[in-house]
Amino acid sequence: MPQFNGSRLANKACLITGAASGLGRVAAERFAAEGANVMIADLLDGAEAVEEITRAGGVAAQMICDVTSEESWISVVKATIEQFGTIDVVMNNAGVMLSGDDDPVATSLEIYHRTMDINVMGTLLGCKTVIPEMLNRGGGVIVNVASFVAHMGAATPQIAYTASKGAVLAMTREIAVTYARRGIRANALCPGPVMTPLLAEFLRDDEARERRRIHIPMGRFGEATEIAHGAVFLASEESAFMTGQSLIIDGGITAAYTTPVD
Repeated sequence: MPQFNGSRLANKACLITGAASGLGRVAAERFAAEGANVMIADLLDGAEAVEEITRAGGVAAQMICDVTSEESWISVVKATIEQFGTIDVVMNNAGVMLSGDDDPVATSLEIYHRTMDINVMGTLLGCKTVIPEMLNRGGGVIVNVASFVAHMGAATPQIAYTASKGAVLAMTREIAVTYARRGIRANALCPGPVMTPLLAEFLRDDEARERRRIHIPMGRFGEATEIAHGAVFLASEESAFMTGQSLIIDGGITAAYTTPVD
């Protein structure tokens, strides 16, 4: 848990999906350490994350949320407003990268639809339910978690995931333009490979991990804390003149013309 200093997001009400574990949990801890009141929304029990944040001096609550359900989103938004008075920031972080996601020929429609439902529709529903509250309060910040693969093809075929993150990036840009003069900023956070439980499940063996690692110019996987720092920047007033953009934190992958080798 980061040291609590309570400055960059002081008293901001922040709703983060997929925050019971992985990148979402690290982001929730980082937001709380910067003074935010954090609602952890996840299909998984977020009690442990709430306890950790509270123990460190932060403020957090949790709600069970199925991001593919509009009814679930409505309940979470209502609970967040009741708990913290408003919603200043939403971080649409919940997402999946499913086993069996492969090239266009090998990937089943079931995997494709499930990936799109969670990664794209889940993000859309988050924006759909939170934006009216942000408009009522005069503004807010949306951080949608996309991926570096929204900008380029993945080294290992994962057509559903890549398509979903491209959609999230495009959606973010349109939302940014639509609400730019109404006080709402929307940006996409595009991590490179980060060894969260999500990626670890996808890269189960050493050979698979090495195939992915060799494409990273910095020669290592990212840390969740490094991505969470980017999320704090996008959520804070430090990025006040930034909207419709893609913050890529990828160890140099999208800058590389050729695959680096050791």
